[in-house]
Amino acid sequence: MYALVTGGNRGIGLEVCRQLARKGLSVILAARDPALGRQAAARLAREGLRLRVERLDVASHASVRRCAQRLARDRIPVSVLVNNAGVYERAGLLRLDDAAFLRSLDTNLLGAFRTARAFLPGMNRRGYGRIVNVGSGYGAFSRGLEGPPAYAVSKAALDALTVKTAQAAGRNVKVNAADPGWVRTRMGGRRAELSVEQGADTIVWLATLPDDGPSGRLFRAREPAPW
Repeated sequence: MYALVTGGNRGIGLEVCRQLARKGLSVILAARDPALGRQAAARLAREGLRLRVERLDVASHASVRRCAQRLARDRIPVSVLVNNAGVYERAGLLRLDDAAFLRSLDTNLLGAFRTARAFLPGMNRRGYGRIVNVGSGYGAFSRGLEGPPAYAVSKAALDALTVKTAQAAGRNVKVNAADPGWVRTRMGGRRAELSVEQGADTIVWLATLPDDGPSGRLFRAREPAPW
């Protein structure tokens, strides 16, 4: 079974690649910079894990299309899609310019839309698929959208996209969002409370749900969470 992880060259994405590969999935590590992707894959190779590296910039429709075409050419059906790639714009609302806001939406929201549009039809045809959108507590209305504006809005919209994608999913295709928590990554910082292993856990769990698993929900620490 093939699993594609966007933003897979570092942080939570790399750890998701590691854990999925350890579970026996054939992992496609997708990165905007393929050189960084190859470096990350080499680290995992030293652990005995073999991954395919793909160039994929989720902010580019053409890049997503070309990646999907390469995989189709090589007869690689993507059955698990983890939409992990994201950007974190810190500016406050009144200092936020259009370009930064649009960059957040283009990557954090439209990136997941582009990949779902590319790979969900095949999952529907085959009657099996798992899509995990990596969200954030900062995007939760139940928590007051407390994060930086561009990031919070884009992640709240990603939650809505999760629901709509689940509605478009066919038989035995599960679509969910995961809030990994505050994780010690380059984005989360050294003071974060969770390790990358802990941050990846719910994502990997959702990516490998059984056939009777949930769909169209948000999960935190493997438990349902309010939007």
